[in-house]
Order: sequence, then structure tokens, then C-alpha cells
Amino acid sequence: MEALPEEVSIDRMQGYVDKVVEMAIEYGPQLILAILVLIIGLWIIGRVVKLLNAGLEKSETDATLAKFLGSLASVILKALLFISVASMVGIETTSFIAILGAAGLAIGLALQGSLANFAGGVLILLFRPYKVGDFVDAQGVSGTVAEIQIFNTVIKTPDNKRIIVPNGAISNGIITNFSAEPTRRVDFVFGIGYDDNVAQAKDTLLRIFKEDSRVHADPEPFVVVSELADSSVNFTCRVWADAGDYWGIYFDTIEKVKLVFDQENISIPYPQTDVHLHRAGSGS
Repeated sequence: MEALPEEVSIDRMQGYVDKVVEMAIEYGPQLILAILVLIIGLWIIGRVVKLLNAGLEKSETDATLAKFLGSLASVILKALLFISVASMVGIETTSFIAILGAAGLAIGLALQGSLANFAGGVLILLFRPYKVGDFVDAQGVSGTVAEIQIFNTVIKTPDNKRIIVPNGAISNGIITNFSAEPTRRVDFVFGIGYDDNVAQAKDTLLRIFKEDSRVHADPEPFVVVSELADSSVNFTCRVWADAGDYWGIYFDTIEKVKLVFDQENISIPYPQTDVHLHRAGSGS
């Protein structure tokens, strides 16, 4: 006797129900555990990212870089969490990880210059070879640091030009920071004529330095005869001052030495050429 259509439908539905129950019994615990791991993992990631942001803010890291690092850490941790959860419920993740790795390699090769600049920016912000406001010489550029960005450092030159230097190049090169130390030494070389009084010139130079309140008394000004040149007796002078007074002392001292030497009748030699004319046939 043939089964009625209603009986066939009931048997089919019963089969579906049995399959669902079987799958629920087999995968239910894993699914519930995976959901719990996902919820707890997202909560932990949120706490970790919050602590990271707080640490970066406390260390006075650049706000733009801090935000980027927080977002990057959140994305990486969440990606690892989702891969782990997928593996718990039986999803094959090997091929997925391989695809992600290949994509990451391709992106890294395409952006290797930018990544190098980003890494350089991170190193600069972490190790602080210079900060905004410092006067530096780097990559053949001298000026005041105006901004430290993620990929570049913006330097403003003394003649008010804005130069953008990649962080990768700066972090791998030589950096001279003229503002890192509170004091700097100012060096001079002054020459006098061979007919002038060496002791008088030395005393005059020392007096000029001691009268300048910006020049430090300790270490005391250093003035010595350093060279008997072709047309002059040269003095090497070294004085210490606050870093911010460097150029003021340098230019003011050169002007004052000229004025005082003129008052003291101390000559400052300059290159001269003697021309001797001989009359033809004179034999001399």
C-alpha cells in the first residue's frame, strides 16, 4: 500500500528535525564555547587597547601616531580572535591564513617605502632623538623641527622654507641636534698683526668675553695663541653659553672685537699682494 503524501512529508520533516538535533548535540557545545570565547575575547581586546592608548598618552606620544597604533592593535587582535573562534567551530583556517599572509606580503612589498617611513616615525617618537622646537641638522637639511608626522618630519629652515623629510631616511642617518643640551660652546678665531702686542690682544679678548653677561664664567673663557700664520698671529677663543644665546654671542662678539681692536690700535691683517715693477734693461 502506497504511503500518503502527508505521511511522506511528516517523515521528511522528522528526518530534518533529527539531523538538527544530532548537529546540535555534536556542535552545540563547541558553538556555545566559541561564542563565549568571542565575547570574552572582544572584552579583553577592548581593555588591552584602552590600556595601550592610556600608556601612549602618558608617554606623550604624538596623538596621530597613538590613535593609529591603537587602531592597528585592535584590528590585529580581533583578526587573531576571529581565526581562533572559526577554528573552534571546525572551520578550516589554514587556507584562510595563507591568503591573509600572501595579501600581507603583497601589500608590504607595494608599500615598503611607506612602511619604512612609518617604522622610522615610530622609532623617532619612541627614542626621541629630537622633538618639536629643536634645531637639527639631518639629511643635509638644517632647521627647526615644526612637526613630527607618522611618515615625515617637517623642518622649517632659518629663511622660513618648509622642508618635508621622510622619517625612514632620518632614522637611518646621522642627526645633529643643536638643542638637545642646555649649553653650547662658541668658537672663534681672531688674527692680529705680527707687530702687535700679543699680551694686550689676549687681555682685550678676555675682557670682551667677561663683559658679556651671556658668557658663562664656568667654564671660564679660553683664549690662546693657536697659530703663527703667513700674515697673522691667530688666537683660538672658546666660551660657553646657553644654547639659545649661541648666535647672538657669535655675531655680537665678532662686531665688538673689530670695534675694540680699532680703539686699542690692534690691527687685523687681511690678504695683500705686493707688486714689484722692474724697468727693462735696468738689471734689477
